[in-house]
Amino acid sequence: MTWATGTLVGPLTVGPPAHGGHCVARVDGKVVFVRHALPGEVVEVVITEDTHDRYARGDAVRVLEAAPGRVDAPCPVAGPGGCGGCDLQHADPSTQRELKRQVVAEQLRRLGGYEWTGEVEQLPPASGLGWRTRMRYQVTPDGVLGLRAHRSHTVVALPTQGCLLAHPDQPVPAGDLVPGSEVVVAGRGDEVSVIVDGQLAAGGRTVTEHAAGRAWRVSADGFWQVHEGAADALVDAVLAGLEPRRGEAAWDLYCGVGLFAGALVDAGVSVRGVELSRRAVREASRNVPEARFEAGRVEQVVRRWPATVDLVVCDPPRTGVGRAVVEQVVRRRPRRVAYVACDPASLGRDVATFAASGYEVHSLRAFDIFPMTHHVECVAILAA
Repeated sequence: MTWATGTLVGPLTVGPPAHGGHCVARVDGKVVFVRHALPGEVVEVVITEDTHDRYARGDAVRVLEAAPGRVDAPCPVAGPGGCGGCDLQHADPSTQRELKRQVVAEQLRRLGGYEWTGEVEQLPPASGLGWRTRMRYQVTPDGVLGLRAHRSHTVVALPTQGCLLAHPDQPVPAGDLVPGSEVVVAGRGDEVSVIVDGQLAAGGRTVTEHAAGRAWRVSADGFWQVHEGAADALVDAVLAGLEPRRGEAAWDLYCGVGLFAGALVDAGVSVRGVELSRRAVREASRNVPEARFEAGRVEQVVRRWPATVDLVVCDPPRTGVGRAVVEQVVRRRPRRVAYVACDPASLGRDVATFAASGYEVHSLRAFDIFPMTHHVECVAILAA
């Protein structure tokens, strides 16, 4: 069975959530990944992509029977055919967290062999709006500021109220905008930087962030947790899980600008950090001069590091740490490993790899630091 793009299918009864911001429905044995729907709903779906024998993708365009957690999306471009940034504006905040809980639990069970029974923890604001301190806009061919549609290069113009996820103290770029350009806005309040196609347009090249009792200088177009409260929440979870002891040695893998290294140094731990980005390593060295940082591929750099270490923090990109890094870590037999994961599937695969070497999940917490989207952040503590 194959559908042309734009075919209306239904009514369909929607099944459980799946990793990626959609729910699973089935038609004559074929899976349809449906966005903008909730489990248990009966919907009509417009097919947006059908290039695979086993599954298709679609948008719920009409809800015939709504689930209890459904609400009207606060943003007019959040639904089918609109901006791709928000997957879950059609669900109330508690329902969003429950969907993420189910996804995390399923990925860990299926890929990691680990049964997780925790909850996804809420961060303020309770509305799930106004938390993003870094925005990456696109400019339409007509010179209007917008954001990309889902799985598309099409740019959807911002509604009159702007992006509701953007921090209220962050201005929306105005003036003449070059069609086709990309506009990055970082910071809020008195310190805001604007970068257009890599060129500084306003403010400075770096902005100051505050977390873990320190001030951090971060490149305006570099990596920093975009939720205002995320850095502190993750640091607290890592420290609570590792229980660092004064005089211990730690590694900060995929260290970024040194967030976890700084927190560990302040706990009396000596730290080595590694990050692929040379710019990030320079910033980490300035932010945390008490630690030692090195630029390079993690799996290559750690081979040269000491034969033992007490604690390890891993904060990898979405692809996870992978077998090569896990093998280097477990060879040193650290007392505990903190794994900060932005992708539950990668976390599940890496948990299984750690388990094969005797490192089991000691605890795992999940945080809703990306409200209105399907994304979720986890902190797993592993120990032998």
